[in-house]
Amino acid sequence: MGETLPKSLPIVSVIIPVYNAEPFLKETLDSVLASTYHALEVIIIDDGSTDNSLEIAQEYADNYKNVFFYKQKNRGVSAARNNGISRSNGIFILPVDADDLISKEFIADAVNVLLTNSTIKVVGSNAQLFGNKAGKWRLPEFSLSSLTKRNMISCCSLFRKEDWIRVGGFCEQIEREDWAFWISVLKDGGDFVRLPQVGHFYRIHASSKRKEDRKKKKEIINKLNLLYPDFFLRELNGPLRYNRSWSKVINWIDNFINTKRTYINPSYSQLANFIINLPKEFDKSGSTIYRGRNELKKYDIDNLHLIVKSYKKPHFFNRIIYGLFRKSKAERAYINAEKLLQKGIGTPIPIGYITIGNCFLFNKSYFVSLESTCPYLYNDLNKQHFKRKEDILKAIATTTALLHKNGFLHKDYSGGNILFDDREENIKIEIIDLNRMRFTNVDIQAGCKNFERLVVSPETVEILGAKYAEIRKYNKNDCISLIKKYNHSMNKDQSR
Repeated sequence: MGETLPKSLPIVSVIIPVYNAEPFLKETLDSVLASTYHALEVIIIDDGSTDNSLEIAQEYADNYKNVFFYKQKNRGVSAARNNGISRSNGIFILPVDADDLISKEFIADAVNVLLTNSTIKVVGSNAQLFGNKAGKWRLPEFSLSSLTKRNMISCCSLFRKEDWIRVGGFCEQIEREDWAFWISVLKDGGDFVRLPQVGHFYRIHASSKRKEDRKKKKEIINKLNLLYPDFFLRELNGPLRYNRSWSKVINWIDNFINTKRTYINPSYSQLANFIINLPKEFDKSGSTIYRGRNELKKYDIDNLHLIVKSYKKPHFFNRIIYGLFRKSKAERAYINAEKLLQKGIGTPIPIGYITIGNCFLFNKSYFVSLESTCPYLYNDLNKQHFKRKEDILKAIATTTALLHKNGFLHKDYSGGNILFDDREENIKIEIIDLNRMRFTNVDIQAGCKNFERLVVSPETVEILGAKYAEIRKYNKNDCISLIKKYNHSMNKDQSR
């Protein structure tokens, strides 16, 4: 059990991941325990060591009431840090590698900065190299723009546990977990402060992680681009390039040649990375629910059920038209969904879209929405028995009338694009596949003709026509007659 820590100071949890650190661990622990800041707990996480690190860690846990020792199977430094932080009681977190040292005053000085300024999210210090190489560790001055190209924040920096929770912890799928973590914490606001004094001593030895990372540069950059495309798009106008310092220039040239339009619903900004990555990930992810001229896939992201529609690349002439003059189908689907919702007409909530092309030629577009909660299609009315069929038809006719009253003419108004849910007292109707909509004055002729692709019976037409006429204040018999005149299924039956 840990000792009762002073209540007047916030607890700092020092997290020390350990993997075969026997030659250094005692010196590291002595360095931390010599801190002038006493509201301290030290959490050691052994990550599957095969040397005597476990015995050393256990010895300190036995002799110091504020030192705690836990073991896990070898899963990497990020998993060890996350494990330790999840067990911590501290308001503030300080990761310390098992071969490094800190100064006595560093924690106290860093805590003071965080307590006096809530806009500061991370506090580090100047650092000194020792071991196989000695001298000042020359880290560049911090800026968010510079953080896109390299990490200039030592892993041994103090931050709030609430920020670790907010960003979902250290990423366990990337080698430069500290760089990725600082991006997560700082990309949407907040400052970093580097204390002028040397507070961190970074040991250089044969297996130092900095040497290993240089060999994995391309892999690290690829993973960072997958994790934070929105951050790099904002700061670099595109992805981080292997030649990192030239990223902005390369992206400017690439954007001139390859066009891309992206929009994310502000209420779902957490899905920005998912949407930006769709062109790369769509073919190898998600569950296909329909594949034809276009393709529909379902994704479960952040506890949200999403539907992504990938529109087929059009023929060459239309690629020019879409590339230069016309909005893509995905963009139109998004805009039209917002317009319907503004008028109180049901449709799945639009999440965003992305359109890509090159040399002024349109290539592909993707539209993302929430999955509808409606379990049935209009077509199901002809396949299943529904006790409230008449009410369902009236609700569909009402929604159709509201579309037309507001100047919306759906050019693909078929039985597969009308959804309904009759499980509640108020029947819910949603309209989908919105990219082919016209905004015009919809008179009685155009309105009744819009029912032409629905499979109907004489009884169905009576219900649809009467309710449609009631809402639009037309003559009931005129509407019924016009729907019968234009409807494909009725004319087909009559021609037999």
